Amino acid sequence: MSAERTLGTSRTLPYTPGEIYGAFASPELLAAWWGPDGFSNTFEIFEFKTGGRWKFVMHSPDGKDYANENIFSELVKDAKVVIHHICQPLFTLTVELTPVSDGTHLSWQQMFDDVQTAQAVKQIVGPANEQNIDRLTQVLSKVASPQ
Repeated sequence: MSAERTLGTSRTLPYTPGEIYGAFASPELLAAWWGPDGFSNTFEIFEFKTGGRWKFVMHSPDGKDYANENIFSELVKDAKVVIHHICQPLFTLTVELTPVSDGTHLSWQQMFDDVQTAQAVKQIVGPANEQNIDRLTQVLSKVASPQ
């Protein structure tokens, strides 16, 4: 049943796990890449620690604002980031970073609390997650050294 609630993707990026993890840990970097193409972010609370809160507003290109509130459920330096989204839609995002010969294999798994929500947002969230990783790569290309 969890497979029906999970939307995921993976990709190998030419950066170290530490550089990718750092793009989550830095509010300036995270604000620059988080979200689909054209979105920007205003962070209200950013406590990058296990149990810490992350509250922000995503601004869409058409001027709409989307309030978001999360808890960092698990943080393993240079290896794993687990974010629990505590406002609608409810989900847990697990990002795992595995070193490989040409950089880091990034696994991005978003598990929604119910099947109905996962299926309802699948057509939007799938491409949005790919854009999110594209934006992460673009930010890292400016601040990190490719492997």
